Order: sequence, then C-alpha cells, then structure tokens
Amino acid sequence: MLTQTLKGFRDFLPKEARKREYVKSTLKKVFSSYGFEPLETPALEYEEILAGKYGDEGDKLMYRFKDLGGRRVAMRYDQTVPLARVIAQYANDIPLPFKRYQIQNVWRAENTQKGRYREFLQVDIDTVGSSSPLADVEILDVVNKSFKELGISIKINFNSREVIFDQLKSIDIKEDFFLPAIRVLDKTEKVGWNAVLKELKKIEGLGNNNAMKIFGLRELTQAFEGPEMNIIWKKAADYNIPLEWRLTLARGLDYYTGIIFEVVSDNYKGGSLGGGGRYDDLIGMFSNQSIPAVGFSFGIDRIIEAMDEQSLFDGKDLGGTKVLVTNTAARSAQIANELRGKNIKVELYIDDKELDKQLRYADKKQIPFVLLVKDDKLQLKNMKSGQQKEVSLDQLPRELQ
Repeated sequence: MLTQTLKGFRDFLPKEARKREYVKSTLKKVFSSYGFEPLETPALEYEEILAGKYGDEGDKLMYRFKDLGGRRVAMRYDQTVPLARVIAQYANDIPLPFKRYQIQNVWRAENTQKGRYREFLQVDIDTVGSSSPLADVEILDVVNKSFKELGISIKINFNSREVIFDQLKSIDIKEDFFLPAIRVLDKTEKVGWNAVLKELKKIEGLGNNNAMKIFGLRELTQAFEGPEMNIIWKKAADYNIPLEWRLTLARGLDYYTGIIFEVVSDNYKGGSLGGGGRYDDLIGMFSNQSIPAVGFSFGIDRIIEAMDEQSLFDGKDLGGTKVLVTNTAARSAQIANELRGKNIKVELYIDDKELDKQLRYADKKQIPFVLLVKDDKLQLKNMKSGQQKEVSLDQLPRELQ
C-alpha cells in the first residue's frame, strides 16, 4: 500500500492548516463587513452545467466521468459557474443584488508544478444582479482591504474585455478570433511578446498578417476610455485603491465581458495573488435572461507563500494551543477545565508519563507555555525563554498574553 497522496493533491498538517484557517478567517471578516454572505455548492455537478463555459483549456482540464447511475458528471472546476446555476435554480428565493462569498475546493487536471495543484482551495466574492460600476469598485475595495488586513502590499492591474474587443475591431480582426487571441495575449507577462507572436501565428485561420496586427497592439500606451471606466478610475482614486492599467492583462476564461483585474505584489515573484472581472452573460446561459455579475477569486496558496516569505505570520495568533497542562497531579484535569472557562486554549497531557516527555511533547508541538501542576503549587514555564515562575490561576490569563 502506498502511503502517499496522489500527484497534485496535498495533506495539510496542523502547522500549515492553522495558517490557512487564519487567512480564511481574516477574509471572512472583511467580506462580512461589506454585506457578503456565505454560499456552498456540491463538489459534483452535471457535466453539461460546467462543460463549454471555460474555453478549450478548461474543458481539457476538467475532471468528468460517469457515476454509478450512468449520469455524466464533473467535479467543480471553479465557483463562478456553480454560482450561475444557483442563481437560475433559486431565482425566486434570492434577492438581487446578491453578494456572496464561497470558500471551497476545486479540481483541475493540471500539469503539476510550483503553485499549481489538481485540488486547491478557492476563495471567491461576487456581486450578482447589478451592472453599476459601483459594484465593480466595491469588489476592488474589498480586495484591497483584504490584502491590507493580511499585511500584503499589492497593486491591482486592470483592463477591460470591451477595451480589448474594441482594440481588435479597430485593426479589423474578425470576432471569431477574439477569444483565441485573448487566451494567447493573457500569457504575455509570463512568456513575453515574441513568444506571444509565435502563438498567435498558430491560431488556425488567423493568418500571419493579422497576427502581426495584434502584435502591434503592444505599442499602445493607454486604454480607450468610456463612461464606466472613468467612474471606476475616479472612485478607485477616492478609495485609495492602487489601480494600474495593463494592456497585456486579458484573463484566459471565456466568460468575462467587461472590467478584468489581477492582484500582484512587488514583494512576491510567484505570480498573481488573485484575479477576477465582470461576466454579464454567463448567468443568462442558465436563466434565459440577462443578469450582470462581477467577482474576484483569491489565490490562497500563493497568498500563504507570500506571507511566509515576508514573515507575516510571525506574532499572529494562529489559533493553536496556548498552554499545555502537565499530567502530574490529581487536580490537572480540573485546572485545565478552569482555564478553558477563562477562554484559554488548553491541552491536557493525557498519558501518564514522566515530566521530561511531556515537555518534549510541548516543544515538538510548539506550544508556547507549559503549566507544571503540583499538589501544592503551579509553575508556568515559557518554552521559548526557558524561564519558569510560580503563578496562581487568577494570574494566568495575564501571564499568557
């Protein structure tokens, strides 16, 4: 029997799991403060719900199969398409605008590499039912506030699918080639313009001449303007949102229709920390009516990696055990319960072993304090400094801070 995970799938031991819980908890607090509510959807959907919504690459990477009942099903590839299905299915129960956050795993049959996994946690926020540019700005404001709370310095690169479409129309590119060209342009930051030109020339039917026209867009120095884009620019400045226009930002998923954005940090070189945009046509595919929407997805794995690199978890309360109570007296269990009543995170050592083993256990688990229980007194040991002092139960909450 192989005692290991499948390629692209991971275990998270307590040390790493606590970091993930800290990030999720921080983000939930920000989301809730803006009125976003939680939503959960199943891991499996009917295949037809998900297929054809993400483009050719998405369809290739989707896990899909027949279940035991012979139904064609697929595993959740992202959380945006399931959201669209929910809006259509519960149209009479959900008031619009609907502001939701969703924190669940998704599955993609990726070629695994650093930062790319086949199962990973996705954290999304979306506003459904409003075409107002203020909805876009609010999403950007939530994103900016979230990264501030985590301590990560960011900038938000943004563009617009409408702007890109206008650019392609202006150089007489047929609409049939818009999405294939966008998927290639989205790789520019990673591979460079010369590699993009080679990829453009490979698009069947586009032709070398049109590929060169698209390649010429690299000379543009500013985005086309429109009333909605101007409102977003102005409001973003009012809210101190660090927006920067980026010509090469295209976002590879097919369903985007308007503003698109990605978060990057000068202090992290591992790629974008999340991205999103406006998708006004996707939900209509399920509900037969036009329902606008805008959202953002946080890259949790990269966020945690960035925080590790910058030591941003240092000094944070990640929710672990604060004090180990030694099993060295008859009253040890009673004392542990009294401490829990004072909202202290306590672990009672449950085996009857010598004190040295109990201390080694606390050290291995990185529990910062050990309460040495004797019949007639209590001693608190700081595991980092090694200092030890006699205390009373009433003193402990203050001593443990």
